[in-house]
Amino acid sequence: MSIKIITDSTSDISQEEAKKLDVSIVPLKVIVGDNQYDEGVDISIEEFYPILESSKTLPTTSQPTPTQFLPYFEEAKKAGDDVIVLLLSSKISGTVQSATLAKNMAEYDRIHIIDTLNASMGLRLLVEYAVNMRAEGKTADEIVSVLDEARHRLVLLAMVDTLEYLHKGGRLGKGAATMGSLLRIKPIVTLNQGSLEMLAKARGLKNGNKILSEQIAKAQGLDPNVPVYLGYTRDKEQVMDFKAQAIRDHHLDKIEMHPVGCVIGTHTGPGAVILVFLKAK
Repeated sequence: MSIKIITDSTSDISQEEAKKLDVSIVPLKVIVGDNQYDEGVDISIEEFYPILESSKTLPTTSQPTPTQFLPYFEEAKKAGDDVIVLLLSSKISGTVQSATLAKNMAEYDRIHIIDTLNASMGLRLLVEYAVNMRAEGKTADEIVSVLDEARHRLVLLAMVDTLEYLHKGGRLGKGAATMGSLLRIKPIVTLNQGSLEMLAKARGLKNGNKILSEQIAKAQGLDPNVPVYLGYTRDKEQVMDFKAQAIRDHHLDKIEMHPVGCVIGTHTGPGAVILVFLKAK
């Protein structure tokens, strides 16, 4: 009897990393014209961003079906394992709903589905936190209790080059997107209890980095159990600039950097920087 951890592909954990972490990844889909891809399986990050930039129409994304979760649940039921499922915010995707339907189909009550109210590096942070707690010998109920509390202290900020992709993808209203384009600013968005909101409008990269750094200061302390996570779409140099500033401003010694995948990248566009941290209790 063991604890199985499952997440979706918007955690931006690669298949190779998932094997090392002993985590199962259920992919969302990216649809480009007539072509449909399972994220991280049929299309790589390196292949995706040139397509995104050159495509005349914005690629679309879709949630997994219940039948994609069901084999994992049935296998766990047969083995008598506990299952912890950490998923993209229900406010921006129906992935949680699909997993819940699959749980009902499996008729197994030791499946714990957690709506993380987060995405990308925020989802990744919680998954890796769960993996570490499992390695420490915590029970499924103990891990779920910690994660349920921690998700409300999790902060995600994304600085994007343009709001065009978020607007076209239906994640942000036209008014906010138009304002950003007219002023030629770098918008900074955040997740508030799982919903996407505009936080600030930065005039240029330097000012944007300053605003991101100020948000760390406003937290008045970070949880020592997890690192700060930085994500980037296409341009690693931009996130390197912010990493240097974060270390300089806050003396951070635990920072992880990872590329952002196709589904999240579809909505942020290339040139985005994502900052995630867990506030202290």
